[in-house]
Amino acid sequence: MKKLKVLALALLCAAFSPAKADEGMWLLQMMQEQNLADRMKAQGLKIDIASIYNPEQLTLKDAVGIFGGGCTGEIISPNGLILTNHHCGYGAIQQHSSVEHDYLTDGFWAKSYQEEIPTPGLTFRFVERIVDVTEKVNEDIRKGKVTEAESFGSKYLKKLAADELKKSDLKGKPGISTQALPFYEGNKFYLFFIKTYSDVRMVAAPPSSIGKFGGETDNWMWPRHTGDFSMFRIYADKDGNPAEYSAENVPLKVKKHLTISLKGLQEGDYAMIMGFPGSTSRYLTESEVRLRMEGINVPRITVREERQNILRKEMAASDKVRIQYASKFAGSSNYWKNSIGMNKAIVDNKVLETKAEQEAKFAAFAKEKQNADYATVVGKIDEYVKRVTPLRTQLTYFTETFRSGIEFTLTSKMEALQDLATALQKNKKKNVEKAIATLKEAYADIHNKDYDHEVDRKVAKVLLPLYAEKVPAEALPDFYQTVKNTFKGDYNAYVDALYNNSIFANEKNFNAFIENPTVEAINKDLSAEYAAAVSKKYKELADKLDQANGDINLLHKTYVRGLCEMYAPTPKAPDANFTIRLTYGNVKAYDPKDGVHYKYYTTLKGVMEKEDPNNPEFVVPAKLKELYATKNYGRYALPNGEMPTCFLTTNDITGGNSGSPVMNGNGELIGAAFDGNWESLSGDINFDNNLQRCIAVDIRYVLFIVEKLGGCKNLIDEMTIVE
Repeated sequence: MKKLKVLALALLCAAFSPAKADEGMWLLQMMQEQNLADRMKAQGLKIDIASIYNPEQLTLKDAVGIFGGGCTGEIISPNGLILTNHHCGYGAIQQHSSVEHDYLTDGFWAKSYQEEIPTPGLTFRFVERIVDVTEKVNEDIRKGKVTEAESFGSKYLKKLAADELKKSDLKGKPGISTQALPFYEGNKFYLFFIKTYSDVRMVAAPPSSIGKFGGETDNWMWPRHTGDFSMFRIYADKDGNPAEYSAENVPLKVKKHLTISLKGLQEGDYAMIMGFPGSTSRYLTESEVRLRMEGINVPRITVREERQNILRKEMAASDKVRIQYASKFAGSSNYWKNSIGMNKAIVDNKVLETKAEQEAKFAAFAKEKQNADYATVVGKIDEYVKRVTPLRTQLTYFTETFRSGIEFTLTSKMEALQDLATALQKNKKKNVEKAIATLKEAYADIHNKDYDHEVDRKVAKVLLPLYAEKVPAEALPDFYQTVKNTFKGDYNAYVDALYNNSIFANEKNFNAFIENPTVEAINKDLSAEYAAAVSKKYKELADKLDQANGDINLLHKTYVRGLCEMYAPTPKAPDANFTIRLTYGNVKAYDPKDGVHYKYYTTLKGVMEKEDPNNPEFVVPAKLKELYATKNYGRYALPNGEMPTCFLTTNDITGGNSGSPVMNGNGELIGAAFDGNWESLSGDINFDNNLQRCIAVDIRYVLFIVEKLGGCKNLIDEMTIVE
């Protein structure tokens, strides 16, 4: 019976006319089944859909991949040159920056292969193959090898992926791995063969005054004037295989790269985006949207705002701290502002009302179909929400405070302290030596080049009492008893003792302990107590939430299956899960509110209008002002002589799409997506075709900056450009 339900959904989601224009992060492997070609061509697609994705030949898909851990990048030359966003490359740029070589401030421009900088830890991943394994999962459920609930879990899916790789012709090939994931809340499953390149080098990055122009103020906003791009290059061994860094590696001769168009764009032009959107929640119920608002967004906003206030002040006072915390601050600020905007947009765009209407319609549909599962599923989800809301709220406050806020002791290697205590008690010399070696790694993890002990001390003094204020007593880690009893509730005194006197506070303390480690010292140490208490409480809260979740995955599976059936013949796209997707739309302006009209593009003139030399977010480089004054734009200018910077499309995107190629109807690159608009930040939950816009940097602005400001004609010359 379960098998039949799954197959029915596959048909419902595949076999009918396309959905409302622009909505949907579509699976490449289902485009033919879902008859997307007709709609895409009606909106302006000029190439055959088979040239976008076809498992039997090279397509546009083969020029797009995962950049780093959470962005998209595209190949723009035969020699493995990657284009992505500046904010995607920001961690790498920061990694290579110092007070002496401040690439964040000054930019970086490699004029030759020899000048390109190896970036340890940075990878680029291509999707080699996509396989439907739905029937395999259903068969395993039928045979009792796995329960339906377990089929969602990482344990089962990892084993499935590993088993399928062993049977594949790609087994043993360099850089190949597999990943199996559920779609439509477990109604379909796909297996992805991934090829990972681990020698990726930094090639070009504009100064932050271009790549981050507008900073926090302009983030998620339109009009935008940000040159949000950076370039990297894939290196491989002499045979073109993935390989760890070696001086002998060479630029990868890629199978496919994107052609770049300088033809420009007009309102109404077709636009499509291929990339790896991270996460959407389009199938949430009304109660689950409230959970998102109150249990996740509010705690995230609250904690991050306090931490960012401290970081902002400390970064302004020290270039060293500014460089150390640049990437951390940017990452934190991005989804702090996103959470604020999402909660506002949910209210402004009446998302809760829309969800309530959908549920009423679904209830009527369930009654008509006389389907008991459909009739009861929303009520069961509501019960789940009541159960988990306090736990979800506590856990969000916890993770924001102790796992992404306070950095001191934030390493799993701290657990070796207890291993050391045990080894000392048992007098196991070998185990003592092993534990000490791990603790040395722990100290290096904490006191890394991007950590400032005094900045973190100030963060801790604010966040520890804030956490205690926001959660019930049972959610407090055990060290709060030490604060209460030993330090009489004085958080400042506790933090100073922790940051001054504990084993991991400084090199002097650590070395003194390592020279004479004792069980007594470990038992009395504040950092040992703090780290153990944080680890213990996280596990406790996570376990409680996991238990409270109950059969929520199965409930979502039923609800999504029912919604697909209710909305037939219109197909629905599955939620984003950082797998490769295609979205299509058009270049389009919008009207955010009465009396306000935003045109679909911006120009360099707007950069000059926003310039504020006293505000670091709006500083304009002297070289860019000179190019503007002389109108030295070359072939990248608009017909009216202006220099385009950014543009808007109606494409459906979310986080993870950063860096994604925006392509025209011929499949040619016209820009790189980097943001969404403020008015539609509820779009991850409910898409609004009238308001939702993707913000992209114009490829002409990218190339203008590379050539005229960066002086990298060498990079322009290796690209395939059409005018």
